[in-house]
Amino acid sequence: MTETLPLTGERTAPGIWHENYWFARHDAAYRWITAHLPIGTGRVLDAGCGEGYGAELLRLAGASSVFGLDYEDTTLRHVRRAYPQVDVVRGNLVQTPFTDDAFAIVTSLQTIEHLWEQPRFVEECARILAPHGTLVLSTPNRLTFPSGNWYHTRELTAAEFTALLEPHFTVTQALGLHHGERLTSWETQYGSCVDAQLATEHDAWDDNLAGLVRGTTYADFVIRPGDPGDPGDPGDLDESLDLVLVARPKDQVARPENVTA
Repeated sequence: MTETLPLTGERTAPGIWHENYWFARHDAAYRWITAHLPIGTGRVLDAGCGEGYGAELLRLAGASSVFGLDYEDTTLRHVRRAYPQVDVVRGNLVQTPFTDDAFAIVTSLQTIEHLWEQPRFVEECARILAPHGTLVLSTPNRLTFPSGNWYHTRELTAAEFTALLEPHFTVTQALGLHHGERLTSWETQYGSCVDAQLATEHDAWDDNLAGLVRGTTYADFVIRPGDPGDPGDPGDLDESLDLVLVARPKDQVARPENVTA
C-alpha cells in the first residue's frame, strides 16, 4: 500500500479518516467532471495535482494521457509511486513547461486560492489550452469558507471568480457545491459539521461526529447551477460551499499548429 502524504493543511488526501470530509468534498468535483464533461481521448492536464487522486480519476475516465503538474518534489514522487500511469511534471503554474494548445482539457481544482498571481495563471491556462478546449476550475467560496487558512493567498466570491476568467474565457457553466441530503439532515439536528470539525482536534470528536466524517463520500455532495445575482434562487452560488466554473477560450481561432508538450 502506498504511503499517504503528510497532512500540512495545504492539500487533502485519501485514506486519512479524520480528513475524509474534506477529501470527499474535493473528490465530488472530479467525479462531476468525469460524469458530465466529455473527457474523450484528448490530452488532459490537472494543474496543481497534489496527491494525484484527481488526475487518476480523469485518466480512468478515458483520456489518452493525463499530466499532473505540481511544484513540490515530495508530492510528485508520491504521485509517481501511487499513480504510475499519470505523467508527472514539475513546474510553476503561472509559467508551465508546456507548449501552446497542448491540452484538450485543463482542470485545476481547489488550487487558484493558493496562488499569488491568479490573473497570470488564468492567462497561462488560456495559452496551453487548445482553441476549442475546456477549462474547469474550482475554489472555496469566500462567503462560506472558514477564515484562517494561511496557505490561501486570496479566496474568491462567485462574482470575483467569474471576473478573473473574463479576459480570456467565456464561462459556459457556473456551479456551486452544496451538502447533500445526509449532511444537511445531520446539520439540521446538530449544527454545522464544518464548525464541529474545526472546533477541536479530531481525537476529541464525539462518536456522532466521527461517524459522520468516516462515512462521508463524494455522493454526500451535490453540484448544481446557480445565479449569484439572484438571492432567491435555491441554487444561489453565493450560498455554495465551493465554486466550479467551466469555460471555453474566447479566442477560438486555431493557431498554426498544435504541438505536444
